Amino acid sequence: MANFPLMSIVTTVFLYSSFNISVAVDFLTASQNLSDGNTLVSEKGFFELGFFSPGNSKNRYLGIWYKIIPISTVVWVANRENPLNNSSGILRINTTANYIVLTQNSTIVWSTKSLKQVGNPRLQLLDNGNLVLKDGNSREFLWQSFDYPTDTLLPGMKLGWDFKNGINRRLSAWKNSDDPSPGTLNMEMENHSYPEPAMWNGTQEFMRTGPWNGIRYSSKSNSGLPILVYHYVNNKNELYFSYQLINNSLIGRMVLNQSMFRREAILWSEAEKNWKVYATMPRDYCDTYNVCGAYGSCNIEDMPSCQCLKGFRPRVLEKWNLMDYTEGCVRNKPLNCSDKVGFAKFPGLKLPDTRLSWVNESMSLSECREKCLRNCSCMAFANTDIRESGSGCAIWLGDLIDIKVVLKGGQDLYVRVLASELDKKEASSVVIGIIVSAAVLIIAGLLLVGFYIIRSRKSLEGKELEGQEEDLDLPLFDLSAISNATDNFSNCNKLGEGGFGAVFRGRLTDGQEIAVKRLSSYSKQGANEFKNEVILIAKLQHRNLVKLLGCCIHEKERMLIYEYMPNKSLDSFIFDSAGRNLLDWSKRFNIICGIARGILYLHQDSRLRIIHRDLKPSNVLLDIDMNPKISDFGMARTFGGDQTEGNTRRVVGTYGYMAPEYAIDGQFSIKSDVFSFGILLLEIISGQKNRGFYCSDHTLNLIGHAWKLWKEGRPLELIDPSIGDSYALSEVLRCIHISLLCLQQHPEDRPIMSNVVLMLSSESALTQPKQPEFYMERDSFKVDSLLSRNESSTTNELTTTVLEAR
Repeated sequence: MANFPLMSIVTTVFLYSSFNISVAVDFLTASQNLSDGNTLVSEKGFFELGFFSPGNSKNRYLGIWYKIIPISTVVWVANRENPLNNSSGILRINTTANYIVLTQNSTIVWSTKSLKQVGNPRLQLLDNGNLVLKDGNSREFLWQSFDYPTDTLLPGMKLGWDFKNGINRRLSAWKNSDDPSPGTLNMEMENHSYPEPAMWNGTQEFMRTGPWNGIRYSSKSNSGLPILVYHYVNNKNELYFSYQLINNSLIGRMVLNQSMFRREAILWSEAEKNWKVYATMPRDYCDTYNVCGAYGSCNIEDMPSCQCLKGFRPRVLEKWNLMDYTEGCVRNKPLNCSDKVGFAKFPGLKLPDTRLSWVNESMSLSECREKCLRNCSCMAFANTDIRESGSGCAIWLGDLIDIKVVLKGGQDLYVRVLASELDKKEASSVVIGIIVSAAVLIIAGLLLVGFYIIRSRKSLEGKELEGQEEDLDLPLFDLSAISNATDNFSNCNKLGEGGFGAVFRGRLTDGQEIAVKRLSSYSKQGANEFKNEVILIAKLQHRNLVKLLGCCIHEKERMLIYEYMPNKSLDSFIFDSAGRNLLDWSKRFNIICGIARGILYLHQDSRLRIIHRDLKPSNVLLDIDMNPKISDFGMARTFGGDQTEGNTRRVVGTYGYMAPEYAIDGQFSIKSDVFSFGILLLEIISGQKNRGFYCSDHTLNLIGHAWKLWKEGRPLELIDPSIGDSYALSEVLRCIHISLLCLQQHPEDRPIMSNVVLMLSSESALTQPKQPEFYMERDSFKVDSLLSRNESSTTNELTTTVLEAR
């Protein structure tokens, strides 16, 4: 951290006298300071805050250590990257901004800022080792050291994410015993669909614990008498794990050890007056990340330790025989989508790397199997909760890597294999299952009839679609050509996945790049949606609509072939911490205007009056010049020339973008798209999602937050900070104003898109917006509560169909 002159930031700190406090003081006020040679002690004397020099170093650091232990053991360091070179350091509170400031010779060495301003701040060291800045009149923490750990995780500390405040609590080892600055060994909670803690050596993953299975992490055995109890939390506000000692009389900690390259759980031995290592990670050779390669399993009790899973063989046998397992394993026979497959059960495993996994917490294991079976890309599945009452489904959509046999622990993993490679016992189980299922179907005769009626209708839909191939007025591609272009739909070419299925990047033989939207067999979007999109978009030509190059219809396969958009979708920029920096205001305004022109074409200028019904950032693609193109017309509806609204029992769209009259009553019109455009406007301006938006000052969603700022005369606070000062003030204010006009509760109050386009391109006076719908606090949010009764659980933002009787 660079040094900054103290007077440029804190101008009042020198008004306070520089006196030394007593060791017995258990908190520091704004009129006190802590100098080198004095300490701040927790109430019961467990921990102590002060200045120290580690090992043989002469540098001085501000840190926290155990006071009740005779061996000096530091658990937290403030200025670990910016040491003091003498004993002139002073710690104090600045009341003008609620800073905790560490200075040396009037220069800031380390500082932190609280979340809000209070009148009576106090700095206190708690008996759990947590240094907190709080309001002396309440128990609320304004800042705490537990949110910024160094190399040590104390009982009650959290390793993981605080989404409200944008904090990632991670550990980093000391470089060595003389230098507490961060080494190369780090540990953090990986935040993806199936989270798990992992250790890294620099940029290389070193080991991982496996995901939480409802009881413990999947790499941990259930043997022995535990002295620690773990807690795992994963919700919209936080993602973390913590631990507590079962026996409160014990003193223990977890620490990253750079020299040993491991995480150690250490207990204090009062009898020996020394620290004793209770457990370590990695535990053995098999904990090393991906030591056996793809589809290889490591068992420390086997010789050799690495074995290919059943149905697989070493990719490079010569290297495998030389105990070089890095190339991993491949299938004995490659799998095709048309092959008859089953699932081989592998018990007692640490589950594979979860970065390419998909999770649904409410599915049963049988439903999970069916979902995996219907998806050619699914390589394996498992329960997410192994407790007796547990459920949950995790499926893996890529190669299975970093698998370990866990002695007296682990969990079951079901791996996709050819049916011919299943054991006879397993095959018999399949046969028995089929017989039982058939018996159940026969007994449930009425259900069977209903089932065949539904299947027949779907078959007719497919035949109807195939029968219209000649009438589609669109090039038809062979399945083999698309398969070759996408490298057989390789995961390496996957661009994304939604409710319809997956999108793949490809290259035709003439060199043209394409995007292939492949409808999955288990998608809720069936033949009608596919046919709808083909027929509609084939007749649409506009610079702000994505161009459809053709389609592919082969047996049950349905694919749409689009022009490839190198910059992917809008959400990958505005909701990404790095991507949003690439969108200055001029680019964002150009995108806003382009989307508006595209919607206007759909509503007014195309041969058909079209309502999109699923406008959202992920359905706005960006070409090489960052020009927007609206995509995904599977949910669109057409109107006659004089028709303005319709009604449906089948509400489709995405939570957070639906107009209130549509989400609740099924009434849709061109004003439904106008409402969705209003949400898009707010998200582009703010860089925040409407659904899941959080503000510490209130519990409103993004619409409510924008309305509150507008009414209070503070609309500019809505602007994404990454835009900087590049924006034109009048344009931003006008866009916020237009968005609120689009979000008004009653459809008749919202402008039509031709007026929106005019408002964006002129400086004419605008009417004042009325209070929008869906602005209320989240605990009374109508659409959320409505959909929560109907939606199937999902971990991603997917286009959703909600059925509601009318």
